[in-house]
Amino acid sequence: MPLGRAYAPGVTRTLILVRHAKSARPDDVPDHDRPLAGRGRRDAPALGRWLAEHRLIPQLVLVSSARRAVETAELIAAELVRAPTQVRSDGAYNASAAELLDLVHELPDDVDSAMVVGHNPSIEELARQLAGDGADLGEMPTCAVVVFQVDGDWGSAGPGIARLTASAAPRG
Repeated sequence: MPLGRAYAPGVTRTLILVRHAKSARPDDVPDHDRPLAGRGRRDAPALGRWLAEHRLIPQLVLVSSARRAVETAELIAAELVRAPTQVRSDGAYNASAAELLDLVHELPDDVDSAMVVGHNPSIEELARQLAGDGADLGEMPTCAVVVFQVDGDWGSAGPGIARLTASAAPRG
């Protein structure tokens, strides 16, 4: 990803973590190519509407290259007042929580709001790590969202730096 402008002190960034919507499991379809199920096609737009309602409009979406994640991101984006830039990442597919955090650390500094659409268990593990021991997130079902505020640049995002501000699992 290209480097953006230099970090400005006092900037608060928004990090939105999304577990992809419910996927289908057709026979003879590789895991990477699995599409969304009917429920996933209903829930992803509901999540997009929830984000719009709460004025959580990402500038950039880092999305796993898996079909179900890409479809989730596209259905969410269709409900937003402006379409975010989407960056598909092979690295986000099958990534660990630590690898996802590394991808967050590499986000451009000129992006103040970013969304990561990924898979469990890593997306949930990253949310738990960022939220810290005192937060009760419960489980992250498909098409769940967890929102954090990060003070400083993306490279500083981590436990104790990111503050949990919202979580939901809207259904369509």
